[in-house]
Amino acid sequence: MDRDFKLIGLVRNMSEAKLKIKNLFKIFGNKGRSFISSVEKGMSKQELLDKHGHVLGLNNINLDISEQRIQVIMGLSGSGKSTLIRHINRLIEPTSGEIYVDNENVLKMSQSELREFRRKKTSMVFQKFALLPHKTVAQNVAYGLTIQGVSEGEAKERSHKWIDSVGLAGFEERFPAQLSGGMQQRVGLARALATDAPILLMDEAFSALDPLIRTDMQNILLELQKELHKTIVFITHDLDEALRIGDNIAILRDGKVIQKGDPQNIIMNPADDYISDFIKDINRSKVIEIRSIMQKGTTKGSSLKSSCSLEDALKTLNSEKDKQCNVVNEEGKKIGKVTLDAAINALLRDKSTKSLEKYK
Repeated sequence: MDRDFKLIGLVRNMSEAKLKIKNLFKIFGNKGRSFISSVEKGMSKQELLDKHGHVLGLNNINLDISEQRIQVIMGLSGSGKSTLIRHINRLIEPTSGEIYVDNENVLKMSQSELREFRRKKTSMVFQKFALLPHKTVAQNVAYGLTIQGVSEGEAKERSHKWIDSVGLAGFEERFPAQLSGGMQQRVGLARALATDAPILLMDEAFSALDPLIRTDMQNILLELQKELHKTIVFITHDLDEALRIGDNIAILRDGKVIQKGDPQNIIMNPADDYISDFIKDINRSKVIEIRSIMQKGTTKGSSLKSSCSLEDALKTLNSEKDKQCNVVNEEGKKIGKVTLDAAINALLRDKSTKSLEKYK
């Protein structure tokens, strides 16, 4: 069901880039800029720290984020993903590089321009909720609106709309301490959406929640995205979460993008052993879609949607006389075919026994 929320069209990455990150470096330390050349020549994160006492946060990040899509940025702890998202609204200043939103260089904005950018162009949802404990749910959700100068009456009306949209109607006058963790994060999401900013930044927003509540929040986000079409940058260390909600994924290691692109392409064509280790434990039958393994041509058999998972496709394929089916797009047009052999081959797991621990 959640795949249907994402598949507004089968062709991904075709919309205009809302956000462009170019040659972005962040080296923490008072002489960070002087080490950019050394990092470009191959100096490792560990060497930079051991020999020079500087920390490599981001290493030449280049990333185009499409408008109205969910861009997931993931990696292990210390990979630079939270550092990266905080550069977008300049909570962290870069050592070098450029960030463009709607073709405007964020790094060249004056302080007044930056304030307006933060108020109207971006909203942020934090891992630890970041709610104001002395304010009610309604007041927390309306907080960004009051900063924008929206009248009290309008702010209250708009806040109640978003409270209802995240399933918290009736809790408007409660305080954060009276809510569960999942409910508090719903308030955080409603607050971010209330300002109607086109860009939503979500930094490990669901990682502190229990698994069932986390799935519920993912559902809410996907439901809302179907209606709102925000440009969302979503940080996570959880691959299942990334695959479930991401239109595109960028995987970081030691501040560098190792692989980026369509989730299906990353699963089917991992760039290196690090990515292979990342994906080796996923349930391939649930995650791989038949569009990733379809072939040219058509058959006399049944038809399956391109977004159909292998798990759902296998039974149909096995029941077909020639063990193959047509693949159709969302409009029902035939775009190829898929065979049972191809589906079975796609299910074969990577045999690597390497551990991600070595990459930490």
